Amino acid sequence: MFKRILVATDGSQLAEKAVAKAIDLATEHKAELTAFTVVPRQAKSHMDGVLKFESEEMDRIEGRRAEQAKTMLEAIEKRAEACGVRVSSAIVRSSRVAHSIVDAAGKYGSDLIVMATHGRTGLTSAFLGSETAQVLAHSDVPVLVLR
Repeated sequence: MFKRILVATDGSQLAEKAVAKAIDLATEHKAELTAFTVVPRQAKSHMDGVLKFESEEMDRIEGRRAEQAKTMLEAIEKRAEACGVRVSSAIVRSSRVAHSIVDAAGKYGSDLIVMATHGRTGLTSAFLGSETAQVLAHSDVPVLVLR
């Protein structure tokens, strides 16, 4: 039934359920899997100028988050490959998380998006409930939401 599944993850414990389900579905349907995450862009100023960070520091923070995301996606790839699933991964840096997920589904020809209802803090705050609601509202393909 499904040929290409996109799993959107932020590394949170809840998102782990989505990853496990996506791998199961990909195995069952002999589908390709794309593990996808968004590294949120950092504002160059915080709290409307109350606290200013140097642009270089923001770039370093984003860089660390991107490295963490890469490590997370590599682990997902290994798990999926161990189950015989053809898998790829992608990281996008964007302040528009839901938009990025919907765009990725189109870009990779996905016929299902799997994601969790919300994340936690830090890197994991990328996927909040409101982001899930936005994906549901704007996706042209089915979205499986786990909580």
